Amino acid sequence: MELFAEKNQCCGCMACADICPKGAISARADREGFWYPEIRQELCVDCGQCAAVCPLSGGKSEKRSRRYFAAQAKDPALRGVSTSGAMFPILAEQVLEGGGAVYGAAFDGAMRVAHRRAAGREELEPLLQTKYVQSSTAGIFRRVRQDLAEGRQVLFVGTPCQTEALRRFCPEKAPGLVLADLICYGVPSPGVWERYVSHLEKKHRGRLTAFHFRDKRKGNDGHTVSYTAGGQEYVKDYLADLFSAMYFSNLMHRPSCHSCPFTTVERNSDLTIGDFWGVEKVFPEWNDGMGTSLVIVHSERGQALWDRVCGRLRWGECQKEDVLQPRLLSPTQPASKRGRFFALYRALPFGLFLKLFQHHKVRRFLYAE
Repeated sequence: MELFAEKNQCCGCMACADICPKGAISARADREGFWYPEIRQELCVDCGQCAAVCPLSGGKSEKRSRRYFAAQAKDPALRGVSTSGAMFPILAEQVLEGGGAVYGAAFDGAMRVAHRRAAGREELEPLLQTKYVQSSTAGIFRRVRQDLAEGRQVLFVGTPCQTEALRRFCPEKAPGLVLADLICYGVPSPGVWERYVSHLEKKHRGRLTAFHFRDKRKGNDGHTVSYTAGGQEYVKDYLADLFSAMYFSNLMHRPSCHSCPFTTVERNSDLTIGDFWGVEKVFPEWNDGMGTSLVIVHSERGQALWDRVCGRLRWGECQKEDVLQPRLLSPTQPASKRGRFFALYRALPFGLFLKLFQHHKVRRFLYAE
C-alpha cells in the first residue's frame, strides 16, 4: 500500500475513498494525526475517478456576479447558541422545513468530529457551533448523493475543500444541492485533538461530554472556551485553552492549508458564510459582541435560498472591499518552528508536552532561531 498524494497536495476530504468503485482507497493517519488516502494498487483499475473528484486537482472558479451581506438572526436566543450571527441554523431550518436534509460537523460519543446528517430540528442541535478540528466525511458523499437521487434538497456546510469535493462528487448540476462553505482559518490535527480529549478526561477524572470553542456568554464575540468533563463545567479565555492556543499559533495546521487555493471570494459554492470581522467599520451599530455573519452569495441557487430566509434576519448589503478579511485574501502561514512542534509532540508524553507548552519553555524552543 502507498500514499495516494503528497501531503501538501491533499486536504484529507477522503472523497477519493468514497468514489472508488473497487474500495481500493482507505484513510490512514500519519504521525501528525492527519488522515491521508492510502491505495491498494492490486485493486486499482485506473478509472481516474479519484483524481477527478479531488478538490485540489486544479480547475478555476467560475466567473460570477456576487453579492455580499452582513447578517444577524432576529432571534437573540439563536444567536446566543450559534457561531457568528447564526446564519447556519437559519439556512438549515429553512431546508428542513421543506423536507430536506442538512449535513454539518458534530462531535460523536468519543468527542471526535465527523460530518453528520440532520433530517429534523432535534438532529440539528449537535451541528451548531464551530469545531476547530478537521471533520471526518467518511461515507458522507455517498449519503448526500442518495438523498439527491431520492429528490430531497440538501444543504451541505463544510470547509471550502470539502464542499468543492462534494461538488465534483455529485451529478453535474444536481438540482437539490446547496453548497455553503466556510471562511476557514485552516484545520488542526484530529490526532492532537483526540489526545487533548484524553488529557482533559484524565485531568478532570471523567468523560468529556461537551466542548464549545466559541462560547458567547461573556458577549466578547465568542472569545471564550467552555467544556464539561466529569459532570463539571469549566470556562476560560480562548487563549488560556491549550488546544486553542496551539491552533491560533499556527503550529498544527494541515500542510495543505498553508497553500489553500480557496482563500478568496471566488468560489464555486452557492454560499460562503463566516464571521464578519471588521463589521464595526461597516455597520458599527451592529457590533454588540454577539457575532455577525458574513454571507457571500455566489449563485442563483444561493440567492434563492437567501431570499427565502432573509426575513428572519437583520441584514445589510455591502461591497466586496468591505469583507476582505485575511482568510479571503491568502492562506494562513505556518509557524516557523512547526516541524519542531511536531517533533516534540511525537517524542514526549502528551501531558508533559502540554505542561512545557503551558509554561512557555516549548514556545521559547519553538521560536528560538
